[in-house]
Amino acid sequence: MPPIDPDKDLIRGSKGKIRKAIKSSKKPKISKNVIAEIFARFEKNNPDPKCELEYSNAYTLLVAVVLSAQASDKSVNKATRILFREAQTPQEMVTLGEEVIRNHIKSIGLFRNKAKNVLKLSQCLISTHNGNVPCDRDILETLPGVGRKTANVVMNVWFKKPTIAVDTHVFRVSNRLGLAPGESPLEVENILQRVLPSRYSLLAHQWLILHGRYICLSRKPACHECYIRDLCVFKNKTL
Repeated sequence: MPPIDPDKDLIRGSKGKIRKAIKSSKKPKISKNVIAEIFARFEKNNPDPKCELEYSNAYTLLVAVVLSAQASDKSVNKATRILFREAQTPQEMVTLGEEVIRNHIKSIGLFRNKAKNVLKLSQCLISTHNGNVPCDRDILETLPGVGRKTANVVMNVWFKKPTIAVDTHVFRVSNRLGLAPGESPLEVENILQRVLPSRYSLLAHQWLILHGRYICLSRKPACHECYIRDLCVFKNKTL
């Protein structure tokens, strides 16, 4: 399978490829009962999983997620603690200006483009949405720097909608488990939306991210620490 970079937020392939992903009929490699057991264990281990980005409102969450593309939550939080001290609203961010924004986030990768996008999306929120973050994924995706993954995070974390943001962790864990064997982030998202038990759909995104971040690592998965390893179809377990 060719390398996938879901953090490029999200899929910039041809329309044909996108339609193919949306209509994917691929099935999980594991049964409904196993899927339910996986998420039951996630819930038992972590009943209330949280987004690890720091934010205080829908706007600061949106900005933090935009900044997190191809960057760690830790590095984003370090930068936004200073940035959000000065700007908590689109109006305050526009007042800061691009240069000040850029200086506050220069420790984050792609900071120049991200500063431009933060300023532009703030201006757009003011001019088009009265300074409010819209509760609509399609509208969110029209904002500068906001793709499907970012929109899904905001919809899930702030607006409590059962969306699935497929980042590199969700993509990896879903494929290794046999939960959603997709070739693209959008295909994985589509499969997950079909097969997730409804009672787990709101928190599934966070559980999968955290499992990939701390246990099912990319190069050296900590399978000896994994409480769902007996349910996993991944062949290269490190036991």
